[in-house]
Amino acid sequence: MPFAPTRLFLLVAVLAAALAIIPPAAAQTDELQEASQLLKQGQLDRALERVDAFLKSKPKDARGRFMRGLILAEQNKPNDAIKIFTELTQEFPELPEPYNNLAVLYASQGQYDKARAALEMAIRTHPSYATAHENLGDIYAKMASQAYDKALKLDKGNTTAQTKLNLIKDLFTTSPRLPKAAAAKAEPPAKVAVAPPAPKPAEKKSEPAAKKPEPEKKAEAAKPPVKAAEPAKPAPPKVAAKPARNPDEVVKAINQWAKAWSNNDVAGYLGHYAADFQTPKGEARSDWEAKRKARVAKPRKIQVNVQSPKVVFNDNGRVTVTFRQHYESGSLKVASTKTMVMVKSGDQWLIQQERVGG
Repeated sequence: MPFAPTRLFLLVAVLAAALAIIPPAAAQTDELQEASQLLKQGQLDRALERVDAFLKSKPKDARGRFMRGLILAEQNKPNDAIKIFTELTQEFPELPEPYNNLAVLYASQGQYDKARAALEMAIRTHPSYATAHENLGDIYAKMASQAYDKALKLDKGNTTAQTKLNLIKDLFTTSPRLPKAAAAKAEPPAKVAVAPPAPKPAEKKSEPAAKKPEPEKKAEAAKPPVKAAEPAKPAPPKVAAKPARNPDEVVKAINQWAKAWSNNDVAGYLGHYAADFQTPKGEARSDWEAKRKARVAKPRKIQVNVQSPKVVFNDNGRVTVTFRQHYESGSLKVASTKTMVMVKSGDQWLIQQERVGG
């Protein structure tokens, strides 16, 4: 179930207001408004030429770079757009819009944990930013969809999971969203789609449930198939155990975590931590993230390397990883042993615990 990156269009409409805290010159406004009009008309190449010409004289201008990121996203160049929005979050951490667009792009690639982290940063920066809150709800719905889908693969007779999965699919398919013209008005259709599809399937299923009191024996007979499905549950996990115990996947996740840190990619870095991550000193998650953001996002050269990782799979579904971490920034060079406890969320290994030492 792919994620439709419609929120980018919403931000095109509010670009001027979003970056109003950066005062532009009149000439700047005219040039970027012209590029914005070309973008809305679908003339992407001309819009990009206009923005590139503008940025030649003002390469650090946030408005121009933001617009360039939007155009690249429209041209189906997500990696280039991600690079631009990531740099904007580092240089203008007080702006929520780059975080939001970064989340949309991550979600379009199926990287929902990174998208979640980016949206949480947007909300932390601007708590009343409604778009980020709605997008975060969409991300949680997508992640829930993946979990229900996996539950059905393990237990095909799980009608409850099937019903919930159908409701989520209805939520994202009942109202097609239009690019460009949708803008901020794209929100009402999504809200209308939330409730109506849900009650109808539930009511239909309640009818046969009401008939159960008449033939009580039939109701009892319906239970054995459910119980019969229970012995089948152990088998699917065993089939899935092989990829779950692949140490290469765990090491890959650790290396991606180190790469995000090295690239000053805050959203990518925080996206590697599980929702139930246990902060080292028991501090509030928001306080811990604020400190990590200050260390990771600061525009400076950082190099983090992982050496000699040892992966141990535990019976509780968690993985313990011990490795040598080599950190270098400026004149500071530090090598230390680090231990992480990781859990699998969907197809990704996420950090649940982290400590220095073996």
